[in-house]
Amino acid sequence: MENKLIKVNPDDNVLVALSDVFAGETVMFNGVEFTAKTNVKAKHKMAETDFMPGDSIIMYGVLVGKAFLPILRGEVITTENVKHQSEEVHGKTGTLPWSPPNVDRWKDRTFMGYHRADGQVGTKNVWLFFPLVFCENKNIEKLKEIFENELLPKKEVSYKLFLRSLIEEKSVEEVAAKEPDPNLLDNIEVKFINHQGGCGGIRQDSELLAKLLAGYVNNPNVAGATVLSLGCQNLQIDIFKNALKEMSTNRQKQVLIYEQQQIGTTDKMFQMVIKDSFEAIKRANKIPRQPAPLSKLSIGLECGGSDGFSGISANPALGVVSDIFAALGGKTILAEFPELCGVEQELMNRCVDSEKADKFLGLMKAFEKSVVDAGSGFDMNPSPGNIKDGLITDAMKSAGAAKKGGTAPIVDVLDYGEYISKPGLNLLNTPGNDAECTTGLVGAGATVVLFTTGLGNPMGNPIAPVVKIASNTAVVQKMSDIIDINAGTVITGEKTIQEVGEEIVEYIIDLASGNVETKADQLKQDVFIPWKRGVSL
Repeated sequence: MENKLIKVNPDDNVLVALSDVFAGETVMFNGVEFTAKTNVKAKHKMAETDFMPGDSIIMYGVLVGKAFLPILRGEVITTENVKHQSEEVHGKTGTLPWSPPNVDRWKDRTFMGYHRADGQVGTKNVWLFFPLVFCENKNIEKLKEIFENELLPKKEVSYKLFLRSLIEEKSVEEVAAKEPDPNLLDNIEVKFINHQGGCGGIRQDSELLAKLLAGYVNNPNVAGATVLSLGCQNLQIDIFKNALKEMSTNRQKQVLIYEQQQIGTTDKMFQMVIKDSFEAIKRANKIPRQPAPLSKLSIGLECGGSDGFSGISANPALGVVSDIFAALGGKTILAEFPELCGVEQELMNRCVDSEKADKFLGLMKAFEKSVVDAGSGFDMNPSPGNIKDGLITDAMKSAGAAKKGGTAPIVDVLDYGEYISKPGLNLLNTPGNDAECTTGLVGAGATVVLFTTGLGNPMGNPIAPVVKIASNTAVVQKMSDIIDINAGTVITGEKTIQEVGEEIVEYIIDLASGNVETKADQLKQDVFIPWKRGVSL
């Protein structure tokens, strides 16, 4: 009998199916035979013992649910027989010890990054265009068309040239020969973002958006920015400038701001914007890559489209990465607070002091209360895709998601819109929503985002590379155009979690140096969606 079952933690009372197990089939685990009472699909959980209603379901060594109906040994765990339940939280009750990993292999390594005046080092060199209010979105889109078509032909996907070749009845090579000089701006990317905020809602949302946009300008991947304002919106220019000033006093980046109601016609504004921005972009294009220690990297940790293998392969591999960078003096950021539900006690005990622990618990409770006030709850967090692939309770999903943060002490806790400053593992309050989370991680200073997925997700970010790490080999084979690294080799036994983690570290160094490009960047998956917490007015 092949090994079809594993137990994630010795204290667990459920087993995970590595491949499909069929009703009546006898399988072996640790020398003990189990006869499946029902079909158990790969990634789903089988009861290791009989459960009565009210009995605790333990996975990853923590409470992830309670039996709702009687469950027989060998029967599949489902949303019909188990309900979400998580451990009670009692505040910081102790401090968990940490043994840093041996990082001799990387302590003298460097990456080729873009050094900024404030001491930060970027993995990209981006000139960013964005509006302070949604009223300027169309103008940003027009500028995007102008700059991308005229200045960055090398960034265009081949489909544009292919279509033009069909229209002109010429070869792609003949059409491409007409394109402007591809080396005109060979050391900078020009990116454009828009949003639906800045006015028409509560003032707190505009202030939060100002902090987020300031974080994007402050991110070392950004060389400078062009900002469009209408003039009458909630998010006034002064609010944005103050947010930027509070975030960094030694920025020295050029930020060009234009207010349409003060300038006059669109034509007049466009001529100013194009002329000034082009000159600034040319200057930024001259910024060279230079060696920097790995401690200058800031790594965002995220999951999306998770499955029953995410918490067994890809997420623990990111935990290895997080611990390595923490030991090297780098910064890592664990987000998605709804997906930390059930592991709060462990995380609080990992906080370096009670102040950080209390802030974490306060943010968690406030977030959960807002969800309950809206008529829902954290227990509604698992998506249909999560449930279909074995993550049947929020606590089960959270216990696996938290593995991305490794075991290092938590040096700081940040609310959405706050910017990282301390080396080590940081917690950032974001939703589990993939786009809002990634947007928040980069706004907090992440220069690379590691994104684990079991079902596949193409999303990227305008200014930071988003690395997709698959939890299983099947999704790599099915969606090879969006996956960068395969952690499914852990499930097949080809590699250990440690080996995959070290593979990711090496990939990050290459990526940060500009030697490789993520699939999301190749596909131009530039997603920017801020977290809107309030109502529209």
